[in-house]
Amino acid sequence: MSMKKFVLAATVAAMSAALLSPMSAGAQNLTTVNGKPVPKARVDALISQVVKSGQQKDTPELEAQAKDMVVLREIFMQEAEKKGIPQTADFKTQLDLARQSIMINELFADYAKKNPITDADAHAEYDKIKAANSGMEFKARHILVEKEEDAKALIAKLKAGADFAELAKANSKDTGSAANGGDLDWANGKSYVPEFTAALEKLKKGEMTDTPVKSQFGYHIIKLEDTRDATFPAFEDVKPQIIQRLGQQKIQAYQAELKTKAKTDYKFAN
Repeated sequence: MSMKKFVLAATVAAMSAALLSPMSAGAQNLTTVNGKPVPKARVDALISQVVKSGQQKDTPELEAQAKDMVVLREIFMQEAEKKGIPQTADFKTQLDLARQSIMINELFADYAKKNPITDADAHAEYDKIKAANSGMEFKARHILVEKEEDAKALIAKLKAGADFAELAKANSKDTGSAANGGDLDWANGKSYVPEFTAALEKLKKGEMTDTPVKSQFGYHIIKLEDTRDATFPAFEDVKPQIIQRLGQQKIQAYQAELKTKAKTDYKFAN
């Protein structure tokens, strides 16, 4: 053997020995539990999943927690295996269900990745929502009762000087606002039923409806406290929420498409 070939063979042999040595194996493993190696790759995978889900950022604290969790899992898994848990029917059923869930999640994640929401999509949705919420906002109070005569009786009391908020607390069947004296806070007129909005638009600040306003919910007594032009957040402030909403709608449409295309005689309840 030539000197050159001898040196090359010795170098390869040394590299192979290093790769197979305990020190090299230790570099790939976090530790051992009862003599069984715990791969460091498990820590990396766990951290990746946590960061990907948005629960936490990759920090030294997260790495320490992940290491603890991985080693604890190995301890618990070894005990489960010792007790024969993997051979039980219940375990196999749960494992199959978990496998299905992971596959389905990956399916939709892959679809979302290949069908992203564009800035143009988000802008179009933003404009639509903004248009639906444009106009005037009202700050109002109301009292809601079932019978028209009850509403008329309350209006008489209010005209005689009774406190609107106190009557709302005592009489309104709209429990959500009654506790706050009938206060509906600021809201766009489009968020109310048409009859309610029409009555609001006829009032001036500080005025109250003279007659009960009938809607599908009963009879309202409405007091207008203030008005302002509708405000709407800037596109960049709500862009993440819009993209998330559109993404969910896209996934739901994809699910419906798969459901429609599937050949089955099963009748879905919904």
